[in-house]
Amino acid sequence: MWVSYYVVRGYSSLSDGVLIVIEGIDGAGKTSVAKEVVSRLNGLGVKTVYTYEPYTPFIVEVMSKYWDELDPIMQTLLMTADRYYHVRKVITPYIQQGFTVVSDRYYYSTLAYQGAQGVDINWILTLNNFVIKPTIAIYLDVEPIVGLSRKKSSTTRIKQLESDLELISKARDIYLNLVTRGELLLVNAMADLKVVVDEVFKVILKYLSKPTTL
Repeated sequence: MWVSYYVVRGYSSLSDGVLIVIEGIDGAGKTSVAKEVVSRLNGLGVKTVYTYEPYTPFIVEVMSKYWDELDPIMQTLLMTADRYYHVRKVITPYIQQGFTVVSDRYYYSTLAYQGAQGVDINWILTLNNFVIKPTIAIYLDVEPIVGLSRKKSSTTRIKQLESDLELISKARDIYLNLVTRGELLLVNAMADLKVVVDEVFKVILKYLSKPTTL
């Protein structure tokens, strides 16, 4: 799968804005961590907004209604269309205004979950060549069985995809491969939420204090 792998370059930051991405399998605590990071950064006087994927209401509606009928290629195309809208309508405008944007999932999720279903990684990356490259991309790592045990019951069909332990394990392997390649920064998310948030926030502050090399 990774023989001809290449890293998506996308666009760098468009001005003084920052894009932070929080990734992980379901149950890793992405949403809780992302929202707490936003709160803490705003508390420090950093203009910060929270966003998430999938984002686009009409695309989410289609995916929620027909997810079980979509093969992995169609899933990839719909997720990428959603991301294009998200980047154009949400991420880019905020970054252009100098905001720090914290996104709960990004293109790494498509690499992990659709890649785990056999979709070619390089093709996914090609489709996503419009993305803004994150300043920081953090992967919250948990054992798949732990993530599943943390899950609450879901009302959307999209979440049903993640009830398959084998699939989640494959997705985690892809995430870990991305960590090895330097695309994601790993934070152990097996600990209590406050400990995880503290570690993530420490990593973010460390990177934000560095001179930008984007």
